Amino acid sequence: METREIEKSKTHVVSEINGYESHAVITQMIISRSTGSISLLAFDEGMGLVKQTSPFDSFVQVIDGGAEVMINDKTHLLQTGDSIVLPAHISNCIKPGGRFKMIMTIIKSGYE
Repeated sequence: METREIEKSKTHVVSEINGYESHAVITQMIISRSTGSISLLAFDEGMGLVKQTSPFDSFVQVIDGGAEVMINDKTHLLQTGDSIVLPAHISNCIKPGGRFKMIMTIIKSGYE
């Protein structure tokens, strides 16, 4: 499957790259490399990310709305402008409080 990135050398309004779609989570790759990725996710109301773990740290930055982020069963309430690092190998989940957009950055190096 081909992963399309946003256009390079062009100014973008990050919060407007993805629109919301009914009953869906829309992902737009900003940059995708073997060493990591930056992606924009837009969640419709009622959507979220289930409890999971990742082998890499992930940086989450909220760009629209708010969400409850649980890391190892500890709740963090994030709003537009807030960010948090989801640690590698620790369970986490994201439960938006309505329509919600975030940027997720994953760096895959340093775990060799």
